[in-house]
Amino acid sequence: MSEAARPATYRAVFGVAEFRALWLTAVLSRAGTQIARVALAVLAYQRTGSPAVTALVYALTLLPAVIGGSVLGGLADRYPRRTLLAVCALSRAALVALIAVPGIPLTVLCALVFLVQLIDSPARTAQMAMTPDILTGEAYSLGVAALTLTNQLIALVAFAAGGVLVAALGPGGSLLVNAAAFALMAPVARWGLRHRPAARPARPGGRRRSRDPEGGARAILASPPLRSLLALALLAGFHVVPESLAAPYAAELGLGSREVGLLMASIPLGTVAGVFLFTRFVPLPARLASLGPLAVAAGLPLVLSALLPGLVPALALWALSGLLSAYQVTANTEFTRLAPPERRGRLLGLAGSALIGAQGVGMILGGVLAGHLGVSRTLAVAGAGGCLAGLLAAAGWRRARRAPEVHAAAPSGAAASG
Repeated sequence: MSEAARPATYRAVFGVAEFRALWLTAVLSRAGTQIARVALAVLAYQRTGSPAVTALVYALTLLPAVIGGSVLGGLADRYPRRTLLAVCALSRAALVALIAVPGIPLTVLCALVFLVQLIDSPARTAQMAMTPDILTGEAYSLGVAALTLTNQLIALVAFAAGGVLVAALGPGGSLLVNAAAFALMAPVARWGLRHRPAARPARPGGRRRSRDPEGGARAILASPPLRSLLALALLAGFHVVPESLAAPYAAELGLGSREVGLLMASIPLGTVAGVFLFTRFVPLPARLASLGPLAVAAGLPLVLSALLPGLVPALALWALSGLLSAYQVTANTEFTRLAPPERRGRLLGLAGSALIGAQGVGMILGGVLAGHLGVSRTLAVAGAGGCLAGLLAAAGWRRARRAPEVHAAAPSGAAASG
């Protein structure tokens, strides 16, 4: 039976050996990155005692993707993607091993963290670009869904495990575990993925044409549905603040590294639950109608964090914020559906860079505010800001839903049984 004729089930998707290898590279990359984030947050706070520096180091795990996505993303077209994925994995393993060297100067550490995440951009682009080469039709849609849900589950498990690892091995030992995870990606990619030639080899002596990011921005701004969906997605810049301030918040409460990992895990835990409930039990029209209200409500638990301090309330409230933020999955999926096919890659890349940039800026500003207001008050400010900005984005989406393209029938998905 050909791949196109196979039933569109998760069992059939994972029955494709090459997809399993691609999925494993994504698991190793995500797990290594999340464990490193816990270790870096603890290491930065141990070295400086500064919430602002801690948030800055944490943000350096996200901000380089803004540059890498636009500058290095084209490498996935100009070189064989399997080779690029393996080279990036080995490069990141070597750089993380250097970060683990005891006593490394903080400026050098920040520079290495920046490079590690910069290299991650073409690797992730290669992974995404290879997926439609491996899976087609409904199997491709389910494969993307499986990767998305896996990323959230890995974030949940890795954050909690990261706190235990840092407590047991120290930040340096945890970073070596991260380096080993990256190193393991290379042989998985080399022997698990099929070689394919470069999609668009660079021409010797030729000049590459500009990607025209301004044109992509104009296309988004000119489309009310795309513009409002992107605005809803960018609210993540407010919702991510607790994640970057988990270590200082735990210190305020007199807690240790294990609790830092639990706090970081609470948001993805809520998101996993929200994604499952939202996509399993809520029909698509209702999901689209609820994007605005959920976007506004996602900031409210952070406001309550200032009124109900403590580990248990924080775990519950941050998880609730993550659950409400699950609207992001539908917003991202709808953005992809509405983007013109001939410009979809460019628009998704630009939107992805904007989203990561918003998260990085939110982390940095949250760290600066925490240095002046304290962590609890900063969480309340972030939550209130998210609610206010969410009202504007929700109003824009409500108007944009009247556009004809939003009402066009989306491709029907097969049931994800098995």
